[in-house]
Amino acid sequence: MHLIIPMAGKGKRMRPHTLTTPKPLIPIAGKPIVVRLVEEVHAACATPIRTIGFVVSELEPATQLQLTQLAESMEAEAIFYEQSEAQGTAHAVLCAAALLQGPVIVAFGDTLFKCGFTLDVDQESVIWVKKVQDPSAFGVVKLDAQNMVTDFVEKPTSFVSDLAIIGIYYFREGAQLGQALQRLIDQGIRRDGEYQLTAALEAMNKAGVQFATQAVEEWLDCGNKTATLHANQRFLTFLQGEQDLIAATAQLHNSVLIPPVYLGEQVVVKNTVLGPYVSVGSHAYIKDARIQNSIIQTHSTVENVTLKNSMLGNHVSLTGKSAEVSIGDYTTIMRDA
Repeated sequence: MHLIIPMAGKGKRMRPHTLTTPKPLIPIAGKPIVVRLVEEVHAACATPIRTIGFVVSELEPATQLQLTQLAESMEAEAIFYEQSEAQGTAHAVLCAAALLQGPVIVAFGDTLFKCGFTLDVDQESVIWVKKVQDPSAFGVVKLDAQNMVTDFVEKPTSFVSDLAIIGIYYFREGAQLGQALQRLIDQGIRRDGEYQLTAALEAMNKAGVQFATQAVEEWLDCGNKTATLHANQRFLTFLQGEQDLIAATAQLHNSVLIPPVYLGEQVVVKNTVLGPYVSVGSHAYIKDARIQNSIIQTHSTVENVTLKNSMLGNHVSLTGKSAEVSIGDYTTIMRDA
């Protein structure tokens, strides 16, 4: 089994955090989004994943090392493919054309979910879906009486289905997908100026490829700060009681934790109340603060601050009273107490 993860998007709605960090590497409950994604896909697969292909716009050495270690932790090989120009989801997947052979899973790198099922590899193809309250905001699938996909509808203006496509797909024979994607490129078939994966799926469906669906238990968006903080909340809730969220090297001095809270390695917390729903990255220093529903990344210093519904990047220094902030990497803010 191959796993292809397109992660070359710019993450514009998550700026300033994505100006220096690819969106799939933003941490959720202490682990990057893409790590959580791969862990959940791996858990859903009875068949071993042998290769993970990461489609990226550029590759910093630190990112390559992190993703290579992620693949190795799953006993898989990491292969990197460059999408030098954003031309759509179909083009991104086709950048990893060498992996479109045999069983393949395509999972977009900013997708978070909890599935609760084992992937049905006997199906010709499977689209992972989630029932939603407002289908007009999503791409949805229509099903026949046998629960097989008959149509793909993008952001329907009237009700046709409430099964939203979450961005994860299985193909028993990846070559079928590769051929459909190549035809889009060769024929210049674009939607809104880009080559769309859904257009390839529609063509495959019309050619007789059967698409089943499997519904995930929960699907979490990380499209903006509010959604990312909600995803952090949910994963902290999932993990509470399953594993120790406080690193052994974290230091607490005259402080109170209101669970669930994640503290990374070498975190120091003094005279502070943290929680609920706070994730603090490694080597952060927090003093004289009250923080809830927030993500603070690595090597950041926070002093004399009241924070709520906030995100701080790496190497941030924030001093003084605040209410709600979204601060990117390597930023210093000092305010009078």
